Amino acid sequence: MEFWKDKSRNQLDPELFSTKAEEIAKEINAERLQSRGKANKPTQIRNFYEEVLRFDSMLKTSPGEFDKLLPYLKMINAKVAYAVGRDLVTSKFKDFISNSLKQVKDKEDFNAFAGLFEAFMGYYKFYCEKKEQRQFSQGGRR
Repeated sequence: MEFWKDKSRNQLDPELFSTKAEEIAKEINAERLQSRGKANKPTQIRNFYEEVLRFDSMLKTSPGEFDKLLPYLKMINAKVAYAVGRDLVTSKFKDFISNSLKQVKDKEDFNAFAGLFEAFMGYYKFYCEKKEQRQFSQGGRR
């Protein structure tokens, strides 16, 4: 999955925040269901998104600091790997983060990643809620 249709012309892939984000959300939700809800809990995934939002906030207040912040941003890979080791998230989520962070080389790349993660979160929450509503309507939750 690539962020850019044509980076030299600053053109993101038009499907990045829609079709691609939704596909990723479906795959990661499917792994959550396979783990019987033990891994990829929305709150755990949200913690990583919150970290990306924290970097976004820092870059908005200090846009010239991107090169200094980039190593710390990429450290999210290590945090996700640790979460995989503790069975909090799955390898598909790790792959999503890892493949995305490999592409982040400048502020524009980061903005694309942050937008993708935001779109992913919307779809992910939708698919998690959809499953939970189905369980509730079938009497699966009390």
